[in-house]
Amino acid sequence: MIRTPRLVIAAPSSGSGKTTVATGLMAAFAARGLAVSPHKVGPDYIDPGYHALATGRAGRNLDAYLCGPERIAPLFAHGAAGADLAVVEGVMGLYDGAAGAGELASTAHVAKLLRAPVVLVVDASSQSRSVAALVHGFASWDPQVRVAGVVLNKVGSDRHEELLKEAMEGTGVPVLGVLRRTKVVRAPSRHLGLVPVAERRAEAVEAVAALARRVREGCDLDALLALARQAPTLPEAAWDPAHEAGAEPACGPPPRIAVASGEAFTFSYAEHAELLRAAGAEVVGFDPLRDEALPRGTAGLVIGGGFPEVYAPELSENRPLREQIAAFEGPVAAECAGLLYLARELDGKPMCGVLDARGRMAERLTLGYREAVAVADSALARAGTRVRGHEFHRTELTPGAGPVPAWGQVRPQRRTEGFVQGHVHASYLHVHWASSPGTAARFTAACARHGEARSAA
Repeated sequence: MIRTPRLVIAAPSSGSGKTTVATGLMAAFAARGLAVSPHKVGPDYIDPGYHALATGRAGRNLDAYLCGPERIAPLFAHGAAGADLAVVEGVMGLYDGAAGAGELASTAHVAKLLRAPVVLVVDASSQSRSVAALVHGFASWDPQVRVAGVVLNKVGSDRHEELLKEAMEGTGVPVLGVLRRTKVVRAPSRHLGLVPVAERRAEAVEAVAALARRVREGCDLDALLALARQAPTLPEAAWDPAHEAGAEPACGPPPRIAVASGEAFTFSYAEHAELLRAAGAEVVGFDPLRDEALPRGTAGLVIGGGFPEVYAPELSENRPLREQIAAFEGPVAAECAGLLYLARELDGKPMCGVLDARGRMAERLTLGYREAVAVADSALARAGTRVRGHEFHRTELTPGAGPVPAWGQVRPQRRTEGFVQGHVHASYLHVHWASSPGTAARFTAACARHGEARSAA
């Protein structure tokens, strides 16, 4: 059963201030002593880092495309266990979902699955009375979506605030906050969005504290908490990684799986490590920017997403680790940044050289949901396994002759992508393992076999 009080923070469009309000609310309620569970609609890896900083709990994604609508409430319950309040930051505009799939994976879809009240953040900087028409339209579009309050953002003056509130009186949707236009709080961004917390922790701590002050001063926290407590009980049970992994108990010691971390590799879903541990693995971190050797006894590698293009010179300079990874014979799962790190070079800088490919920055952003089928057996999937994933990068890879691809993409267009090379599975495609929990068990079992073979040798 799900009884956690909850709010969904949405907006008419991107750039309206969702992250400002959601992160500020998380931090402001946490400062009151509440245990706040942070969540993000969609596949975004960066915002959850700020959410975690605001709350002290892992930021978690709720993506109905990647994980399936049936898993949203269970995953929410798992992440929100023991929390006094959950705040869910939306994605894009309230009703914007996966392209060509209706409401699927939209903020509205997730709000309905959680039966959570929605607070709409509106950029009021260039309007007055029209704000009422905009809010009325969003509130009435889908009767199953309860737009229960509004936060007016980027308000210019006392007179502007007065006009906005007067217009809102006829909508039946209460104004629960007013935030003035300011340049005090800034979060630097680059080609894939905000700069991750791991790259600017001290400044990020200050920024989150400033957001908490703004929200505390501009929003009615008591009214927002009362609204969150109106969310009804849901019958779903919490997602359980031990049950989902479905792994048989290992006879020998747990295989040690090293997961890349640090500033260059910040993209990961919290459930991945939980599934690996549930499957019997010991999960340890390593930083390719600083560590000159893999953790002792490593039986498998997971190298996820991030910004290797930003740190290519530093990654290249760590030659001892690159050479050890090149010689590593255990299973390797690499996504996006990991794919680039395993290539021969990135923007002319030598990388690990595991894969016969060269990466470089590209002019255009590659972004979107994908459906794919595993082309060949690997440590992650059997040939023919269907997955849903997400691409998000501004780099491109030129492969050498005749690689065995990892995936054959079915949608949005047919093409092959990635590498399956011996013990290595590497691809641009980000996949949420909660959607196919057998992935973690399969990978852990492959790592265990490698560890046993190495011990026997």
